[in-house]
Amino acid sequence: MTNENATSLKKAMMQTEEVIKTSAPRRERRRRHRSGSAAVEMLCNAIFPDLGSPDGHCDKSITYALVQDWSRLFNTMANPGPALSQGYGYGIILGVGFAFAVFMISLTYILKRFNNEVQTSETFNTAGRTVKSGLVASAVVSSWTWAATLLQSTGVCYRYGVSGPFWYASGATVQILLFATLAITLKKRAPNAHTFLEVIKARYGAPAHFTFIAFGLFTNILVSLMLIAGGAATINALTGVHAVAAIFLMPIPVVAYTFIGGLKATFITDYIHGFAVLIIIMLFSLIAYASSDVLGSPSAVYDLLVEAARAHPVAGNQDGSYLTMRSRGGVIFFVINIVGNFGTVFLDNGYYNKAIAAHPVHALPGYIMGGVAWFAIPWLTATTLGLSALALESSPRFPTFPDRMTEAEVSAGLALPYAAVALLGKGGAVATLIMIFLAVTSSFNSELVATSSIFTYDIYRTYLRPEADGKRLIWMSHACMVAYATVICCVSTGLWYNGISMGYLYLLMGVLIDAAVIPATLTLLWSRQNRWAAALTPIFGTACAVTAWLVTAKKTCGRLDIECTGSNEPMLAGNVTALLSPLVFVPIFGLVFGFDKYDWQSMMAIRKADDDVVEDSGLDPGARREVEQAQAADFILEQRKLQRAFKIACITTVSLAVFFLILWPMPLYGSGYIFSKKFFTGWVSVGIAWIFCSFVVVGLYPAWESRATLARVVRHMVTGTAPTEKTPTEQLPQLSSAEDLSGTGTPVSWKA
Repeated sequence: MTNENATSLKKAMMQTEEVIKTSAPRRERRRRHRSGSAAVEMLCNAIFPDLGSPDGHCDKSITYALVQDWSRLFNTMANPGPALSQGYGYGIILGVGFAFAVFMISLTYILKRFNNEVQTSETFNTAGRTVKSGLVASAVVSSWTWAATLLQSTGVCYRYGVSGPFWYASGATVQILLFATLAITLKKRAPNAHTFLEVIKARYGAPAHFTFIAFGLFTNILVSLMLIAGGAATINALTGVHAVAAIFLMPIPVVAYTFIGGLKATFITDYIHGFAVLIIIMLFSLIAYASSDVLGSPSAVYDLLVEAARAHPVAGNQDGSYLTMRSRGGVIFFVINIVGNFGTVFLDNGYYNKAIAAHPVHALPGYIMGGVAWFAIPWLTATTLGLSALALESSPRFPTFPDRMTEAEVSAGLALPYAAVALLGKGGAVATLIMIFLAVTSSFNSELVATSSIFTYDIYRTYLRPEADGKRLIWMSHACMVAYATVICCVSTGLWYNGISMGYLYLLMGVLIDAAVIPATLTLLWSRQNRWAAALTPIFGTACAVTAWLVTAKKTCGRLDIECTGSNEPMLAGNVTALLSPLVFVPIFGLVFGFDKYDWQSMMAIRKADDDVVEDSGLDPGARREVEQAQAADFILEQRKLQRAFKIACITTVSLAVFFLILWPMPLYGSGYIFSKKFFTGWVSVGIAWIFCSFVVVGLYPAWESRATLARVVRHMVTGTAPTEKTPTEQLPQLSSAEDLSGTGTPVSWKA
């Protein structure tokens, strides 16, 4: 049977089934019945001429039997059910999730027992400020690999073709690269800060602090909602597990191991999760482009994409092709993507936490390596699975065959799991489920620590209990994690039932938060911004952005529903207004209230939670002076290194941003070039080579960099002995009482 006959027969079946179920008046039911029966009988005679009556027509009994049989068949084809049973879904959420939680809790104990690590409020929220570049890079890659990174990029590829993955990857890489400059500046200006919001408070006071607390928390909430919404939709589509069950179960193991391990657990889980996700992406790409029996080569994919463009050309693409960078819809998404992601990096306390946790020498290379390595993840994932979805959707293997995916399915991020199922069957579904689950839990882990540190240090310790000791601060961090996870689950459930998808939130986030990006950046880079510009610009800018968003939606399609407000033009107007409006408001507030002349000293005066430890440790005054002199000498040397790193960061990050945003894509866009088969093969080959390099940077280099520590811990575990080398903690006999006063027991800056 041809696809045309199948489609016609399906419509006939639906029409006749509607007659059976409808409550329309009898005359209307008869009219519909005659129309549906005639269509079915005509197709019956054309397809099964031997089953008809002697006069050459299908008799009534055969016609209605066919109606029922084909209706059941088409209902099965249209709704084939999930690729996996619910057992797979619950097994991965609960089994893998809790197994990982047990592993992380055990690892925390091992590090305490065999590496002399003490879990105090300082180490819980800053990981000791000594993390090396490899682990920083893996943490950046894993934290920036949301469910949206994999699902949304694949959906954009499905809509616009080969340009979509590149627009997504380049539009979200430059923020990480440019943030490296901000990370170095933060280490230089405020070396003892716990959160970026502490820096805001130190410079501007309470009004601006309240503003940025609101924007920081809202950023974390938006990111968390996208993570949980995208993960739940994928688990529901692949296994049939109810989305609400997935929403409430996914965060539980994450809260459990973050509860125990703090920020250090975030770094370790980021490494392990990133390692696994990269392996799965490499497997998908090699299978699709090398060994698959349905695709198997870039050449085969290319031919199928050419056929797909003939069948349903892309409006706004050069010649309707999927094989060109000239895409009107793609470039609009590119701008929205760039603008929106500035907010989720520059306002997410999680990225500042990683900068704070990094050793000063390792912050810059960690962020640059992480940014460049991350680029390959959305680029190759979407180039593999997004194009596979386009190539295979005309095949009976595709879950929606013979229909195309609906816009709601694409927005929910289902292009990736559908392509994986079409490519590998159940194996593809399992791999996708694991990959998305790891991406969600790793990023949500980072959001938990970021949010708890805001509540603990910027709200609780600053305004409610300034004298809180270390135990109280850790207790507060734990309570905030549980409360935050509960709120996110409840809000995610509401979004699910109201049809607000991950894709909608992804496009909307810039409208709601980007007005704070420029004021936040100027806080560290410009001494003339005054406190009122910092406090009021984000509020006024967001009001302008929301107005531009809704007015454009009303003008373009005449209504304010989810479909209209989520379209490209309104989102573009709102996002661009949000990011650029501070360029107007900051100078205005400067002219009205006067430009500041800030000397950076109040930032430098931010204290660690353990600054009182040495004073209360029982050391004699002479020994204390030696410690203070050593710290002062180290500080001067560190500042020189950071100044040099800042210059390198400016040159390197700006050069890379120009390369990713202009030098690479714009010649291809401007020329309207449609990829040849050889060019497409080279394009895919570069992506595969890049992902292998990313695996070396993120998967192998951190382990090599920490080989001495790993060997020492393993040696002590095998022998069953504790380390004999004394840490600073062990050399301070009266530390426990000092910790109760100061909030920590690990003076990480003192050399043993």
